[in-house]
Amino acid sequence: MTGKLKTIGFDADDTLWHNERFFQMTQEHFQDLLASYSDAKDLDARLLAAETRNLGHYGYGVKGFVLSMIETAIEVTDGQVPGHVIQKIMDAGRDMLDHPMELLPHARETVEAAASRYHVVLITKGDLLHQERKLAQSGLGALFDRVEIVSDKTPQTYADIFATCPGGADAALMLGNSMKSDVIPPLEIGAWGVYVPHDLQWDFEHAEKPDLPRYREIPDLGGFAALVDAIDG
Repeated sequence: MTGKLKTIGFDADDTLWHNERFFQMTQEHFQDLLASYSDAKDLDARLLAAETRNLGHYGYGVKGFVLSMIETAIEVTDGQVPGHVIQKIMDAGRDMLDHPMELLPHARETVEAAASRYHVVLITKGDLLHQERKLAQSGLGALFDRVEIVSDKTPQTYADIFATCPGGADAALMLGNSMKSDVIPPLEIGAWGVYVPHDLQWDFEHAEKPDLPRYREIPDLGGFAALVDAIDG
């Protein structure tokens, strides 16, 4: 490992494999189930509010999403939500947990390229069992020197992880599709933060682009090799 970079961190959901589209498909089904009680826009707003206030209780992932949907269904029906609607919400959650993992374009070759040159870490948040299952299905697990499934992605989270990696935060680069969780926190501790946009994103993860010298953006993972060559050059 030579040059400026020694550690590469990857986000998982919607950076290496599809995730948000399954949440959006389920949310559309949820809208249909509650259509006689609430219009889609109001229902979406109430669900986002429930998810946001429940993060401290349930964390990120499918299970918290399902519980927030049930809570929202109770709220918009004034406690009169039919039992069969609750059952369909729970069934939809199980379908999400059981859905096969699908890698995004360039994911495998990018992680392989990173692993051949750098210390490589997967840093993801969400339900522990579900994230472990997706990683196993991805076939990428053996390429990572370290896997961190965390409850949240704060500057301190990255500081603690990168402190025990070669070169520390100064020699680390983090890639992900969430400006709020994957890019800005690493930048705040002196690492590189690389935004890899995805067509779909949960509203909670939105943040404005930072005006910081170590911020970078690539259209997809196919731009990884040129990016690290430019930084290490």
